Amino acid sequence: MVEVSIVQFTPGWNAKQQNLQRIKALLGYIKTDIIVLPEFCTTGYSFLTKEEALNEGEPSSGETVEFFSTLATELQAMIIAGFAEKDGGMAYNSALIALPGGQVKVYRKTHLFYKEKLCFEAGNSGFFVVDHPLKDCRVGVMVCNDWRYPEAARSLALMGADIIACPSNLVSTLWGVAMPARALENKVYLAIANRCGTEKRFLEYGTEQSLTFNGGSVIYDFNGSPLTQAGKEEDGILTVSIDPLLTRDKSFNPYNDLFKDRRPDLYKLNQELK
Repeated sequence: MVEVSIVQFTPGWNAKQQNLQRIKALLGYIKTDIIVLPEFCTTGYSFLTKEEALNEGEPSSGETVEFFSTLATELQAMIIAGFAEKDGGMAYNSALIALPGGQVKVYRKTHLFYKEKLCFEAGNSGFFVVDHPLKDCRVGVMVCNDWRYPEAARSLALMGADIIACPSNLVSTLWGVAMPARALENKVYLAIANRCGTEKRFLEYGTEQSLTFNGGSVIYDFNGSPLTQAGKEEDGILTVSIDPLLTRDKSFNPYNDLFKDRRPDLYKLNQELK
């Protein structure tokens, strides 16, 4: 069995040190195998320009990555956390995967949402699966708006993911319809760590941007049923035990198999829009 924990909390905008301290306090001496934190959990979400993203962003060898790498080793857990990544003159909405022992991998969000397109480059890392070094468990990562694209979760499942971790900053309720379907259609566990709270930024001409995040962090089983779910506003950690081996047989009756029954020769996934 594998212990999976999702962390829901309210990061402060442009308050990296306070956010890191809050994460450290929340995790304490938790005993778990996989920890999933929200998207942009160290900076807050409401970037307005590429310049802001570059100013707040860090390289994959920066303070944030070092913090989580050290924490992963201390807790002997895999940690998935969203952060603003800077690579030269480019900024990315990224998720780090820190492994106990010091190794770190970085996924860059493929499908940017709303004004993220003004601040960040579309991710170029591609999708990949990471083997947990201490458990027989294969973990895939996508970030927030990737949920709208079934190809994202399907790609990770075809690569062998047992569980998909999804750091998120969700503001709609539609994800509650689609996310369980992503688990069901791929027979994988799905762990969504969402943030809560409201962020306000003052814009030019005296206007204001206000975003309220709706919490509800959840872990779905491979049939799309919630194993545990947070409320809309509280900070905290939820932990469940999963059995990754149960995801690997994709049949659901003696005649049907989710993956073997696929007909990719008839699909038009690469067809251009007219």
